[in-house]
Amino acid sequence: MSNFESFTAWLVDFYNFRIVLQYADQIAAGLWNTLFAAGASLVFSLIFGTLLAFARRSGNALIWRPADAYIQFIRATPLLIQIYLVYFGLPSLLPFTGRWPELWLGIMALTIHTTPYMAEIIRSGINAVPKGQIEGAMAVAMSPRQRMQYVILPQAFTNTLPALLGQTAILIKDTSLLSAIAVFDLLNAGLLLNSERVRPKEGFLTVAAIYLAIYAVLVVVSRRVELKLGGAAWNRRPA
Repeated sequence: MSNFESFTAWLVDFYNFRIVLQYADQIAAGLWNTLFAAGASLVFSLIFGTLLAFARRSGNALIWRPADAYIQFIRATPLLIQIYLVYFGLPSLLPFTGRWPELWLGIMALTIHTTPYMAEIIRSGINAVPKGQIEGAMAVAMSPRQRMQYVILPQAFTNTLPALLGQTAILIKDTSLLSAIAVFDLLNAGLLLNSERVRPKEGFLTVAAIYLAIYAVLVVVSRRVELKLGGAAWNRRPA
């Protein structure tokens, strides 16, 4: 047997591509659920996080204190506990709504968990906008809404783009915990392959490689978006 044949035989024994291809449909379904859950949670958490950031910056104690309490509570409790609270608690609190799909319960839990982190990132980005920019907007008679929409928020999101990317990557990885409430995500696809064929390397290495590919795509997209916006956060280096 030649060296190439020996290497091929070792590679197939270590990682059998044919077994992975047999589960391509299940892996694709799990990947779709993972991306859908992460994408929906990202959109909702950005919307609610922006509102929470404004509440956190409010001078009214009746507004910023509850917002701060919510942020601290979410940070102090594990995500898995929050998933279980939503999964078991929400149908009990709202029984008239009928049975909730596990995927949407998972999206709710991920949104509840991610919103405070997005809020703090956005709040730090708003605080980092130079006062001169705001004063310039006031000098040209922009209304508070126009200043926030055209001056403050675009710069805040640009300044915090690396942090938002990092939190998005964490969110995508956190979707793996949805397997605990029977959501068929990417991790569950790997678990299925391993349980039926007893091939942990094929199951979990494939899942890990897909997560790595998703993160690589996020990095490329984030850099392109920042160049489009004219930001320089990726080019800054500590002095």
